[in-house]
Amino acid sequence: MANKTFPRRIVRFLVRGFAGLLVLLVAVLLLFRFINPPTTAFMLAYGISYPDNKVHQQWIDYDSISRWMPLAVVASEDQRFPDHWGVDFAAIRKALAEYRAGDGLRGASTITQQTAKNLFLWNGRSFIRKALEAGLALGLEALWSKQRILEVYLNVAEFGPGIYGVEAASQAYFGISARYLSPSQAARLAAVLPNPKVLSAGNPSAYVWERAGWVERQMHQLSGPGYLREM
Repeated sequence: MANKTFPRRIVRFLVRGFAGLLVLLVAVLLLFRFINPPTTAFMLAYGISYPDNKVHQQWIDYDSISRWMPLAVVASEDQRFPDHWGVDFAAIRKALAEYRAGDGLRGASTITQQTAKNLFLWNGRSFIRKALEAGLALGLEALWSKQRILEVYLNVAEFGPGIYGVEAASQAYFGISARYLSPSQAARLAAVLPNPKVLSAGNPSAYVWERAGWVERQMHQLSGPGYLREM
């Protein structure tokens, strides 16, 4: 009888533990809907890896950011952002098809997934991390507005070694607040997001200039009436 009871206790313990973690996660997500996150997993990891280097980050409200910057990151990273629910299954299917055809495996992460990853997870391409990222993204979409997701993303995304958030990036690379970014400056910042440790907005390579030009062209195509304004 004791042998039968022990596994049940283990199962109950695991179920209760999972339920407790889920409740805690929902509480944290609800809290960050109204309160700005004081730090992120990526900032903490950078501080541990480079203890002698300072993390540069300064929060700026969404309404104070140049209107070109949200458009630039959507044009660069996730053009279906206004329409999906956190995970872009069409983009995932396309990425898998390209992988099976012999191309490299690309991320296909939405802005919501990138926000979740920056806040709570670690870098890497394991299926476990991607599954956690997708689950967190669905939670963010359920509990936050699209504008709040963009606001947090723009304030925590990495734009260079130790430079997090669009305000710190604008000050570092252009000497201005993010509220004054021009379309070309916003496009250049967005162009480095895929690999900010290698690509530089301050000293752009030919590839960064080319990508920034593409981003700016996409911005003008997407900037029709109502795009990003009704979130």
